Amino acid sequence: MAGFSWYLSEGFQVIIEKSKEAKCSLKDIQLRFLCPDDLEEVRSLCRDWFPIEYPQSWYEDITSSERFFALAAVYKCQIIGLIVAEIKPYLKLNTEDRGILSRWFASKDTLVAYILSLGVVRSYRRSGVATMLLDVLINHLSGPMPQPPHEHRVKAIFLHVLTTNSEAILFYEKRRFRLHSFLPYYYSINGRCKDGFTYVYYVNGGHAPWGLYDYVKYVARAAWRGGGLYPWLWGKLRTALTIAWHRHGLQLRDAAFTLRRRRAAIRDCGRFPITMQS
Repeated sequence: MAGFSWYLSEGFQVIIEKSKEAKCSLKDIQLRFLCPDDLEEVRSLCRDWFPIEYPQSWYEDITSSERFFALAAVYKCQIIGLIVAEIKPYLKLNTEDRGILSRWFASKDTLVAYILSLGVVRSYRRSGVATMLLDVLINHLSGPMPQPPHEHRVKAIFLHVLTTNSEAILFYEKRRFRLHSFLPYYYSINGRCKDGFTYVYYVNGGHAPWGLYDYVKYVARAAWRGGGLYPWLWGKLRTALTIAWHRHGLQLRDAAFTLRRRRAAIRDCGRFPITMQS
């Protein structure tokens, strides 16, 4: 029997399961978006895949609403896998998710894609179906071909995962999703709190908030590409940064030396107390 693990993503669940053999070739699989006629089949699959009961409204939404990217993998006229992602405004994200993008993208026009569910029929797992579905989502949102009006505004694809779900973490890290944040006590499963991670894949020029290193790297890259005066300016900037860093290191060493001397003096005072003489 194949072993499995799963993670919850705000009430929606993903299973990644080990299977010894593939039952079909990827070239024989057809991809299409879900439609209202798929509702009962999708409900049956989700009941088999996930140990939770989804509300009727969720099935209606993913099979009919344009807010969702709901793609099915079909083999011999049967759905054997699906991926569901919600396209939503960045400004409507929960507080813990706002940090996935730099403040430069804090606009009403900025969109993000949140992966809600990814599942494959038991006998077809570990055969590349999940990877194919995820790749299609990424290419749809970031490919060079013309996209529907809102897709080019999607700057990040993200998801949540249990910290203990090593299978799912490895799956997404292999596909260049980046660990963004740690979410303590993010999940409540069977009455117990569990920690989570946020993983992000950036598209269409989106990026995480920058630190000092990122700004320096950006200036250096721009200077190198500029030619002429820019390399000279970059050389001066690099020299100034080196000197500043060196001085900062000296100050830290001086402070550490002073602290050690003070601690030694305090120990000496305790060992040889000063007495008052008349």
